[in-house]
Formats: sequence, structure tokens, C-alpha cells
Amino acid sequence: MHARLLPLLLVLLAGVLLALGFPLAASQAAAQQQRVVVDRIDDTARFAALAQFVATSSEEDERRKILQDELDRYHALYGIDVGVFLRDGRPMGVAPDGWKVPEDGQGADAFAEALAGRRSHDPAQVWPWQGDARIAVASPVIRDGDVAAVVLTDSPTGQLRSRIVRDWLPIAVGEFAAMLLAVGLALRLTGWVLRPVRTLDRAAHEIALGKFKSRVAASEGPPELRRLARSFNGMADNVEDVLEQQRAFVADASHQLRNPLAALLLRIELLGLELPQAHEEFESVQSEGKRLARVLDDLLDLALAEHAPADLRLTDVAELAAERVAAWRPVAERKGVRLASEGSAAATGWADPVALSSALDAVVDNALKFTPEGGPVTVGVASEGDQVTLTVADGGPGLSEEEMERIGDRFWRSNRHQNVSGSGLGLSITQALLASGGARIAYRRNEPRGLRVVITVPRTKPSSDDPPAGPGSGQAKPKS
Repeated sequence: MHARLLPLLLVLLAGVLLALGFPLAASQAAAQQQRVVVDRIDDTARFAALAQFVATSSEEDERRKILQDELDRYHALYGIDVGVFLRDGRPMGVAPDGWKVPEDGQGADAFAEALAGRRSHDPAQVWPWQGDARIAVASPVIRDGDVAAVVLTDSPTGQLRSRIVRDWLPIAVGEFAAMLLAVGLALRLTGWVLRPVRTLDRAAHEIALGKFKSRVAASEGPPELRRLARSFNGMADNVEDVLEQQRAFVADASHQLRNPLAALLLRIELLGLELPQAHEEFESVQSEGKRLARVLDDLLDLALAEHAPADLRLTDVAELAAERVAAWRPVAERKGVRLASEGSAAATGWADPVALSSALDAVVDNALKFTPEGGPVTVGVASEGDQVTLTVADGGPGLSEEEMERIGDRFWRSNRHQNVSGSGLGLSITQALLASGGARIAYRRNEPRGLRVVITVPRTKPSSDDPPAGPGSGQAKPKS
């Protein structure tokens, strides 16, 4: 947002400065040219008076020579072409020699205007980039109320353009300094306005990732944003309270139901002593009671996993994986499944050893559960950049695209696996255990068949400012 708001403010400020600077520069150029025009009008008026005296004098040749001498000295001193011309364009005196009335352009227009009895007063504006521009000024010579001749000057504009540039330099410097000041003010303004927005965005992102303690300081920015920050903090407090109440309710309910359920299972056991052997209804009731006990245990484990802070340590992930493979190998042998390990013999990462062990146990148990007799289950360890990956690949039936979208959801189980023992909470508990320590879990297809579960553990210690992965961030599901 800062990158979008700042250019907008700068464009508006630049537009205001240019809207003020261009008219000021134009007025400076016009003032400089007006001084030149007034000076030329005075010169032409002086030559017009001299030419009038020459035209009315009986000593015309001598006066004409004096006029020519004046014109020559003027041209030599200022470099300005000057001439006195009769109405038909014949020269009475010109400097330099051979100069004639222009047939077109500004000089012709000024000559025609003087023939009408008017002095030049408003020639076209000359700009610094017009290297060949000139200023023509004409003044009529009046005799007996009629225009007898015209004094015409044609001035170069090099000095005028230089003066205009010198006048523009302070304006350009002032505009540049004002623009720098405007940039500084825009940066301060956008920073003041957007700082609460950035803080609010960061806090919302952290809460979305599971760091529910994040709050926003409501002491900066405009009043509307401060009020929004206070409302956000109140909302975050309510969300945290509701989630804490849910966790406490699940943990308390699971704990409170375990004792009555244990007593109920005991009474069922005693009742079974009085029933015939292999009674189907009794076995079904006993099986459902044990399944309910497992669900309550898993619910309690899930509530504790989401609430307990992680004890992060520098852990040898490869050694931990080897220990868990050795612990599960007897179970695999009883089922006739080939459990093997591969990859690095040593790979360290930052993790909670207990949580990572429990998560790996749940994943391996799940893999053994769904892999048929004679199938493989492989646990691999590899170091990849700034993370260590634990891969558990099984040879089971795998999951469809729709099922891959739902794997890890609480109490979800595939319709094809409803007869397999379990509560549907194992992977949810695994995800919560890993997320508390900054690790992540992802699910992919295994070739040629089966499911591949990938656990990633950071190799560098997570910063205390980094938000932990939330319930929905530890799992990377493929897109359908």
C-alpha cells in the first residue's frame, strides 16, 4: 500500500509545483523580453525623430549622412540591424549595408504595423531553446500627420535567452528543493498513516497462523485507524477466549468422561463373565467402548498438543528417526510389512524431540496400518537447504484427489477405510504437535502406489518474533 500511496502523493505534489513554477517561469521570460522591447522602442523612437528631422531639413544630404553614422555606430556597438525605410521600402539609411525590409516573418509584420501608424508593442515570446529567434521592433516616422518612413530594428536574442535561463535557475532550484521537501513530507505522512495498517496486517497474519497473543498498539496513526486497532484487539481477545474455552472444554470433557467410561467398560467385563462364550453382541459393545476410549484419549491429546508450548532444541533428526524405526520394526514384522530407513545418517534441526517423536510415531503407525502384508514402508531423512525433511512412504492403497484435499481434517476418514481401527484424529494431533515447533507436514502421492508424508523441520532456530504455524498452516495439500 505504501508503494501505491506514495507515488500518488508525489504526482499530486509535483503537479502543484509545476502548476506554480511554469507560470512563474513564463512571467520571468515575458518580463525580460518586455525590457528588451521597451529599450528597442526607445531606440526606434530616437531614430524616428532624427529621420523626421532629416526628412524636413533643407540640408538633407548632410543630415542623411549624420543619420547613417548614427545607425552604423548603433549596429557596431550592439550588433542590432537597424534601418530607416520609406513607405515603398527604399532605404534612407541602413546598418549593415544591404539590409532590406524582410518580405515575411516578424520583421515584415512590424514594418506593416508601423506603416499603419502604430509602434510595435507585443512581439512573439522568445524562449531559450529558440536559437535562431530574433525580435523586430518598428516605429513610424510621422510628417504632416502621415507616415513618411519607418524605423525598423532586428535584434539578436542571445543575451535575452541567457538572461531568461539565469532567471529560471533559481526557480528550478526552488522547485527541486520544494520537491525534496514534498518527498520528505510525503514519506512522513504515508508512514504515519500506514504504520498502523502494516502493524494491523502483521498482527492479523500472525493470528491467522496461530499466534493468538499478537496485538496492535492503538497509539499511532489517524483517529480512525486507532479506533480500528482497538476494535481489532478486542476481537482478538474474544477469539482467543473462545478458542481457550473450546480447548478447556475438550480437555475437561475428555478427562471427565474417561472415568465413567472406564467404570462402564469394567461393568461390561464383569457382565461378560455371565454370558456364553463368543457372544457377538457383547464383543460388539466391548469393541465400541474401547473405540470410544481411544477417541477420548485422542481428543485430550489434541487439546494438549494445541495448547502446550514447544520445547525447541537442536535435535539430531536422523538419530531420532532411526530410534523410532527400530521401535516400530517388531510391529511391522508381525504384520509382514517391510519397514526400512534410508537417507542421511546425521541431520540436525530445531524441534521439540518429544513432539517430533510422537508425530513420527503417528505417521509410521498410520503407514503400517494401511500397508498390506509384504508391502514396503520407508522412512527417509535428508538435509535440503535450511530445512531437514522426514519422508514416510507407504505401499498402501493411497488416496484420491478428493481425499487428499481432506486428509488431516479432524475425525475424517476415507469411506474405504472405515473398518480400520482409529479415531480420525491421529494426523490432526500430528499436525498440532509439529506446528507448535515451527515444523510442517505435507501429503503427496507415492509412486507407484501409496501415500508419501513429508515432515519439514527448520535447521535454524526460529526467531521469537516468528509466528508459529497455525492449525491450517502445517499441512500442504495439493490443489485439485
